[in-house]
Amino acid sequence: MRHLDSIFASLLKPLDRRSLRASAERHGSDAYCKSFDSWRHLLALIYVQLSGACSLRAVVAGWNANAHHHYHLAGTAIARSTLADANKRRSMAVFIDAFAMLSGQLDRTSRAAGKTMLRLIDSTPIPLGLLCKFATWNGRIRGLKMHLVYDPHAERPCSFEITPANVNDIEVGRTTLLEEGATYVYDKAYCHYGWWTSFKAAGAFFVTRPKTSAKWRIIEERPLAEARGDGFEVLSDCAVALASKGDSKLPIDLRRIEVCRDDGKPITVLTNDMDRPAVEIAALYKARWQIELFFRWIKQHLKIKSFLANNDNAIRLQIVAAMIAFALLRIAARVHRSALPALRLAQLVGACLFVRKPLAQVDKPPTVNPAKRQRSASPDQWEFRYA
Repeated sequence: MRHLDSIFASLLKPLDRRSLRASAERHGSDAYCKSFDSWRHLLALIYVQLSGACSLRAVVAGWNANAHHHYHLAGTAIARSTLADANKRRSMAVFIDAFAMLSGQLDRTSRAAGKTMLRLIDSTPIPLGLLCKFATWNGRIRGLKMHLVYDPHAERPCSFEITPANVNDIEVGRTTLLEEGATYVYDKAYCHYGWWTSFKAAGAFFVTRPKTSAKWRIIEERPLAEARGDGFEVLSDCAVALASKGDSKLPIDLRRIEVCRDDGKPITVLTNDMDRPAVEIAALYKARWQIELFFRWIKQHLKIKSFLANNDNAIRLQIVAAMIAFALLRIAARVHRSALPALRLAQLVGACLFVRKPLAQVDKPPTVNPAKRQRSASPDQWEFRYA
């Protein structure tokens, strides 16, 4: 009989088990492990994200109830204590490598399409509450913070980092690896003049909002070829320089663009890109909203707000698994040319994880009705019937 993969098995195909095994050996994450290695651990964590299981007992019960699918997944039945111990002790280095592998596959799709290299930078808080003793307080929440570099064209997280909640955004932003020719868009929380100068050396561009306390000296008024954009209007475009009392100067050219949104609220945008039209620069900053939509999506539809444990390592592993699950869903949508919205695809995959049918037909009923007797395709084949 011809084997047909389940939806879960089809979704996992972009993960190269050989590369993950090499990563586990390199990081030593499977040392002294008898049966529950990094691959089986990753399967369980992805299952948590897609199935919506809300506790360790629910994960174990749901996973073990589908034991007939474990063979083709190279998985095995798990015990609650085994999963809890692995979440507490196993390093997340292998899972970070798995995410990087998937992010690279999504990146190849966007580069082949020849789109502008756009990167959005932002962070989102992850509240944990008083039960997690390790969580730090930043004045608003007690918990962690996820810093993200996001590609809106490919709908992929390029890189991310998880830090305590009291870590400033710019401390992580300054460690971002700048790509030549890319444009980075971020808000005023990433205002650091020393970091801005590194963009010129890397051949990259940035679009941001200056702090209200910053003073700027106008060098040249630039003409506006086009003032009207999608939902906004450009009021002015000028080359500026930082006006400071001391001798400190920014050794880069800067533009200040005044924009008035349709709701009447004006904003100021600052960039080191001296060639793009002002309307396009304003549209790039407007695209920053897409990273906010990404944060809202993963918090609402993946397990990133409630956790299976209250220790630091287990929570970080669950966050990394959420990013891996999101990347797998985006790759599946691209490979199978799915026209379903991201939310609908995630819901259907979660409902049909162990159903054996093509992933491209996740929203369709089976083509064969098992209650109806099927005639033989060949006229020469005998049919046996009971009297």
